[in-house]
Amino acid sequence: MPSTRIRQEQEIVEQMIRLYCRQKEGHRELCPDCIELLQYAHARLARCPFGEKKTTCRICPVHCYKPDMRKKMQEVMRFAGPRMILYHPVVAIRHLVQEFFHQ
Repeated sequence: MPSTRIRQEQEIVEQMIRLYCRQKEGHRELCPDCIELLQYAHARLARCPFGEKKTTCRICPVHCYKPDMRKKMQEVMRFAGPRMILYHPVVAIRHLVQEFFHQ
């Protein structure tokens, strides 16, 4: 069972991927590529060696994504990240605060 911190990160990633797929790609439901990315992200987070001490992936010293998945996730985060404050403000602020205090 993943830690609370890992579950929070998985929820944030899912919200960002859903936002990206809905607004950027125009899908009501996740498309196959986004489903694959979400499953991959959840699996990588579940295996994160840092557990409760996990930082945000952006500032993590270990890059555990394959290059193609990392590129896709960066694209998703660049699009969805700034929009999270509008669609999921509490989650976005909590994420920013956690990133700030883990530096």
